[in-house]
Amino acid sequence: MTENRKIEKLFTKEHRTVTQIRGPLIFVERVSNVAFDEMVEVVDPSGNIRVGRVLEVDNDVAIIQLFLSTDGLDISKTKVRFSGDVVRLNVSHSMMGRILNGLGEPIDGGPAIIPEKREDINGMPLNPAVRIEPSEFIQTGISAIDGLNSLARGQKLPIFSGSGLPGNELAAQIASQARVIGENKEKDDPFAVVFAAIGITHRESSFFIEHFRSSGSLDRTVVFLNHADDPTIERIITPRAALTAAEYLAYEHGLQVLVILTDITNYCEALRELSVAREELPARRGYPGYMYSDLASLYERAGRIDGHQGSVTQLILLSMPDDDITHPIPDLTGYITEGQIVLNRTLHQKGIIPPINVLPSLSRLMNAAIGKGHTREDHRTVADQIYAFYAEGRDLEKLVTIIGEGSLTEHDSKVLNFSKRFENEYIGQGLENRSIQETLDLSWELLSEMPDSYLKRIPEEYIQKYKKRK
Repeated sequence: MTENRKIEKLFTKEHRTVTQIRGPLIFVERVSNVAFDEMVEVVDPSGNIRVGRVLEVDNDVAIIQLFLSTDGLDISKTKVRFSGDVVRLNVSHSMMGRILNGLGEPIDGGPAIIPEKREDINGMPLNPAVRIEPSEFIQTGISAIDGLNSLARGQKLPIFSGSGLPGNELAAQIASQARVIGENKEKDDPFAVVFAAIGITHRESSFFIEHFRSSGSLDRTVVFLNHADDPTIERIITPRAALTAAEYLAYEHGLQVLVILTDITNYCEALRELSVAREELPARRGYPGYMYSDLASLYERAGRIDGHQGSVTQLILLSMPDDDITHPIPDLTGYITEGQIVLNRTLHQKGIIPPINVLPSLSRLMNAAIGKGHTREDHRTVADQIYAFYAEGRDLEKLVTIIGEGSLTEHDSKVLNFSKRFENEYIGQGLENRSIQETLDLSWELLSEMPDSYLKRIPEEYIQKYKKRK
């Protein structure tokens, strides 16, 4: 009761000066002492309350963005109450194992979350001076990631998927398998997972929840669900609420938190819809010009802080419209984040699961997370050699369609065979959970088909130590 009275006291400034309702936006005139991002209650003629926030203040006019539909609102009878505070989320360690809606309200039939704190969903900017560079290897169990595009604790790494590609399945697999691990120590506890579903279908959300349950990871997962048939504007809040919960669990409770945001393309579509309602001038392909800074305000909430044991690692799933990697959403995401994992439709059609195309994939923090003391001393050079052979093999595949395999040299034939085995055995691991040692051992098994003279990127000492002789 005390908490409810505190919340009720927030909403003291009431206005009946609504002049326009446009889509999810409400325009209120003759307001004073109203701030950007302030929390708002809108009371409809029936007395029902809808929550929103101040999107813009221009002189004495406030533009309010509702998190629910504006259907049924009457301009002359609608009341608006301003709270004087920003939108906050009730956070607690008891959120673990709970399923919440996009605004952070329980929808699993369980009790209300008793807050330990009420946190601003926009978070606080991290001082660069106290940021710690991500440098600890995260074992995802996926060879194409662990071996060639390694993920570091505190990194933000997107998965570029497409319509019909198994991006959701890959994200769910990583969520249940991911662990921080070093060369000379046992596996740490698995990550706490904060999963934010942004505009996905009920079938997709059912898949994720069932996967979390069957893998035994639901008890260490906080699920935020915004479905495709939920209000579009709620999608603006969902990732911010999820990241707020992640930051609290990481920096207040010292947990290693893996945040999965899917699908960020739906978030950008909501951002564009809101921009159109505000009659803003569009930029590339109709998206608002501030989409870069808006996405950065989400992605930059990953990292590690000096003096805190916990960390926030982001795995961002987005669907590339028409498989176009130059589309504004993947293009801007690639600039902000520290690499990308790219799924390939051709590999998927070959039945290779997961269909990760390692050539355009990249992890900019890989060097800091691998090598002696993290994974193994030969990791970097082995990854470089495999990448070089595979890139050459892909070029040879195109050449074979023109001149045929009979015209290839002995070197070319060996590289082409390596490329085929690499796709089928290394990338195409299915649902297998491989340790980094198993991945590196498999790398040397594939390289054992090649003469030592071909292994130009690997020092002789590693060849003698690790190569499996036939």
